[in-house]
Amino acid sequence: MADDITGDQDGTTVTAQVEARPEIDGEQRSRVGLSPAAVELLQKLTQQHGQLMFHQSGGCCDGSAPMCYPEGEFLTGGSDVLLGTFTLPDVPAESAEIGFWMSKEQFEYWKHTYLLVDAVPGRGGGFSIESPTGLRFLIRSRLLD
Repeated sequence: MADDITGDQDGTTVTAQVEARPEIDGEQRSRVGLSPAAVELLQKLTQQHGQLMFHQSGGCCDGSAPMCYPEGEFLTGGSDVLLGTFTLPDVPAESAEIGFWMSKEQFEYWKHTYLLVDAVPGRGGGFSIESPTGLRFLIRSRLLD
């Protein structure tokens, strides 16, 4: 099921091209999607870096941006929740799966929210690997049905 989200500031409507496989026990519906622009950027990044992962930043310096890292470069643990796993099309199987993580504390605030990862012009934050591309990942959100 495709999810449409209209951006708060720019009025752009974006539809998910790829939905994450739910990873939270008992959940049937995806909480996270990728826009076509995010899919295209991730396909390029996997060619350069191999398997990737996301960790949703908690705000402050990164402004709640989803941070993208090579798989395993950002350590997750018992204080993190795996919301879903994307299967990226048109990339080698060993690089196709991308987990989307968030801290448990932040998940308590966002648990009623569907997140759509988009890619827009700009500079990525922190150590997120898209920084040199001229694009940055951005979260568009809406309340879950």
